[in-house]
Amino acid sequence: METSPSLLDRLKSSPEDTDWEQLVSVYTPVIHGWLRRYSASAQDVDDVVQEVMSVVIRKLPLFERARLGSFRAWLRTITVNCLRESWRSKKFRPSTGSDFEQVLDFLGDPGSELSRIWDAEYDERVLQSLLGQVQSQVTDSTWEMFRRVAVEGESSESVAADLGVTVNALYIARSRVMTKLRTLGRGLME
Repeated sequence: METSPSLLDRLKSSPEDTDWEQLVSVYTPVIHGWLRRYSASAQDVDDVVQEVMSVVIRKLPLFERARLGSFRAWLRTITVNCLRESWRSKKFRPSTGSDFEQVLDFLGDPGSELSRIWDAEYDERVLQSLLGQVQSQVTDSTWEMFRRVAVEGESSESVAADLGVTVNALYIARSRVMTKLRTLGRGLME
């Protein structure tokens, strides 16, 4: 069985409209969530998000995965650079005051606590986006079995008994969802 290429690989080689839509739908909320922390203006945030996505789309063919987390770091760097440029040109008015340059420096430093927070939130937001996509691709019963066991942490035996299915059916449902998550998430999450 051939493994389907990751979203990033498809975007670099033979992108389809749905690939670009997925990129935008996954990463726009990630960037938007971060920028909302630093601005009270929705318009400022939307403008910087649009600029970040424009740079990502333009420069994606040049991106080379060097290690785990490299796309996440690359996206964070683009976000910091676009935010810094917008702030310096007075297009972005941060709500954090005069220490905004320091915030940008911390976010740009891959070893900083702020970067570690970005990484954790990035993974969480991407995971939530992928879960939403997978949920729309499976039956309600398959999703319910997966959600209760894999997300809520309920025991397989109690969920199987509650839903009137075998434990084996529950394992199969969980496996199907996990396979879809891995396929969709390949190249998006580390």
